[in-house]
Amino acid sequence: MQTHEIRRRFLDHFVRAGHTEVPSASLILADPNLLFVNAGMVQFVPYFLGQQTPPYATATSVQKCVRTLDIENVGITTRHNTFFQMAGNFSFGDYFKREAITLAWTLLTDSVEDGGYGFDPERLWVTVYLDDDEAERMWLELGVPADRIQRRGMADNYWSMGIPGPCGPCSEIYYDRGPEYGVEGGPEADEDRYIEIWNLVFMQNERGAGIGKDNFEILGPLPKQNIDTGMGVERVAFLLQGVDNVYETDLMRPIIDKAEELTGRSYGVEHTDDVRFRVIADHARTAAMLIADGVNPGNDGRGYVLRRLLRRIVRSARLLGAEKPVMAELIKVVTDLMAPSYPELATDFSRIETVSVGEEMAFLKTLNTGETLFDNAATAVKSKGGKQITGSDAFALHDTYGFPIDLTLEMAAEAGLSVDEDGFRSLMAEQRKRAKDDAQARKHAHADLTVYKELVDRGATEFTGFDELTSEANVLALIADGVRVPVATAGQDVEVILDRSPMYAESGGQIADRGTITASGVKLQVNDVQKIAKKVWVHKATVESGQLTEGDVVLAQADPAWRRGATQGHSGTHMVHAALRQILGPNAVQAGSLNKPGYLRFDFNWQGALSEQQKADIEAVSNDAVGADFPVNTFVTDLPNAKKMGAMALFGENYGDEVRVVEIGGPFSMELCGGTHVEHSSQIGPITLLGEASVGSGVRRVEAFVGLDSYKYLAKERALLAGVASSLKVPSDEVPGRVEQLVERLKVAEKELERTKIAAVLSSAGTFAEQAERVGAVRLVAAAAPEGVSAGDLRTLATDIRGRLGSDAAVVVLLGNVEGKAPFVVTVNKAAQDLGFKSGDLVAAFGPSIAGRGGGKPEMAQGAGSDPSGIPAGLTAVRARVAELAG
Repeated sequence: MQTHEIRRRFLDHFVRAGHTEVPSASLILADPNLLFVNAGMVQFVPYFLGQQTPPYATATSVQKCVRTLDIENVGITTRHNTFFQMAGNFSFGDYFKREAITLAWTLLTDSVEDGGYGFDPERLWVTVYLDDDEAERMWLELGVPADRIQRRGMADNYWSMGIPGPCGPCSEIYYDRGPEYGVEGGPEADEDRYIEIWNLVFMQNERGAGIGKDNFEILGPLPKQNIDTGMGVERVAFLLQGVDNVYETDLMRPIIDKAEELTGRSYGVEHTDDVRFRVIADHARTAAMLIADGVNPGNDGRGYVLRRLLRRIVRSARLLGAEKPVMAELIKVVTDLMAPSYPELATDFSRIETVSVGEEMAFLKTLNTGETLFDNAATAVKSKGGKQITGSDAFALHDTYGFPIDLTLEMAAEAGLSVDEDGFRSLMAEQRKRAKDDAQARKHAHADLTVYKELVDRGATEFTGFDELTSEANVLALIADGVRVPVATAGQDVEVILDRSPMYAESGGQIADRGTITASGVKLQVNDVQKIAKKVWVHKATVESGQLTEGDVVLAQADPAWRRGATQGHSGTHMVHAALRQILGPNAVQAGSLNKPGYLRFDFNWQGALSEQQKADIEAVSNDAVGADFPVNTFVTDLPNAKKMGAMALFGENYGDEVRVVEIGGPFSMELCGGTHVEHSSQIGPITLLGEASVGSGVRRVEAFVGLDSYKYLAKERALLAGVASSLKVPSDEVPGRVEQLVERLKVAEKELERTKIAAVLSSAGTFAEQAERVGAVRLVAAAAPEGVSAGDLRTLATDIRGRLGSDAAVVVLLGNVEGKAPFVVTVNKAAQDLGFKSGDLVAAFGPSIAGRGGGKPEMAQGAGSDPSGIPAGLTAVRARVAELAG
């Protein structure tokens, strides 16, 4: 049975049982505890916590999930994937244990002809929590024999989110693969032979604080009993398809086949190669899904995880023998395999390919750099007679430069060296522990939004701001310091919830309106408006005068000037987005935005900086659209129709069944958007790009002023240009040429000054040579160089002094003082080297005095210290060392 069919049968089974089918949420949700969605129940957390009333009593979904905590272990075993699909059914205070158990059992054991999976009941085992007699009795009633039901403790059969909140016992269903896969004895004995395929969580209690799976207190029962189950789609797939593991299934094996083709190696021949093939298959699928949901490679957070995945693919392919880039081919295979269930992969294929290939090319350059750094480390080891690359060097290559340990091991072997793997693993373990400790420190209970629950259940705030700026409204609630209060008095900060409001609540990149709430003798200044559960407007305000009471009838007014500027900024963002796509092509899609009165910031997916011509063209296209006075039309339609019309959607955003479309100039710009806009594009006013820069791998940012702020900026620039023209005594249009001439003249003057400076420094070489001290058979110059002499000039000076000392054994030590640093040069001629003098030994003598270190060859060493005040002591120390060596 194919994986897509397994998904479909699951959903159909529960829909027939009265459940509402809910689409998978994005892998990225606004949950402070999660980097990525990692369980099927995550999107339902507000319902389980009682913060919101669910719109359905029961639900079913197949949720895309990503878990990457132990990414290094992927591929070593065949049981785990970073991306997986979790099929689940959920009850919010409706049915409980009996129905959950029965529904799971019937789907697993019903025949394929009857819509089930057709598992042999004789091969299914069940676990229950230690004291859950009720669950055991229900399994027995279904015909599961007592000897195939095992009781397990909290670590295995008690579920919680790892933080205070809902929890409860669970019951797991396992499939026995047979004696060829392990020992008898059920899941307790061998979880490789007995594979877990479904977990039924009976969410009935509330837990307290604590760390770990079993180190917390159970505080008592929840107000309502809930059900949360999860069936691993990939695990069911490999069992139903009769293969040994998930990597052999219909959605994974073709990726391995493509990797075989790209590398020339075969899967199933050698374990080390097999691990690399599995890494490629797993990570390619995960990377495609993450990019589709709006993640881009970066140096922290989600972006760093994606970067690691992509780089592990490239590394694994390279170790398997790939000599050319592989990402484009792999992403195409993933898209073909996964698009039937996730059509956004096909729709957005070009962007996904561009991001993944861009990261691959960047990493290939990193590998080249890493190989050079490795060569330097290997040379240093061999020069000292060593045979092993240190663990710290290997870790630095891995952690700082992104150079994989596998390549370090391979290159070390080729160079006849070993690597201190124990030291490397120890440093890696320390890093992982820091990461886990940090993650645990950030993990906290979900914000208590119960004070808003009644208001959320009441229904959405009516937003009137598309049609008017002033609305009469009723005060539904007042909240101060997280507590509902009956009244708010002068000077008090308070959250005001109205039944209707003309003020825009921050969302979609547009910051909230400012405004006022007034009544007879009462005035509040609204400083911010936020949404709770995406439906209730919370006005954050300060009472300036009077007393506001719950139930009052008030007048809510959005600041007209603020709103006018906000609409210009938001519509201007749409103009810039359309212009970017017109100039750069369809891959320049939105990755984030911020707009406020007079200003916009727009992030978009793109590899490499924009040229000056591209920036000029984008600004020109944007302003041409403004000048065209395009009408701005808005309408509401269903999501499929909006996409069919060509409306742009923000990647990773979850949209409802109905969406609002903003159309500016017909085909010029059409986006899904809930923000406020001008009525005609000419009302935006001039758009002036301020600049463009990188904000992460594959993501660029443009900023611009619009409207009056654009005019003010241009006026300021014009005044600045006029001032420069006046100073140069040329017309404004001749300023660029005149400035270019001045820059060239300045460069010539700087070069002449440098030549004069070098000549002055070199002229002192004779004086230094004349002052050389005789120490035994050696002539020594140990002196402080003239202040400000650069490291390069210091080397030139020292070499000149050494030459002036003739054929006698000579040692020259010069210490400089430049901007708080102490550069130094030590040079020893051939005659002095024959007497046993080496530059490096002398650096060791004076280095501690100036907090410096350096290196080089026996005849010359140079470096720098951070404490110039130690120069006199350093010179004394080096004289003593020379005297000691001279005997």
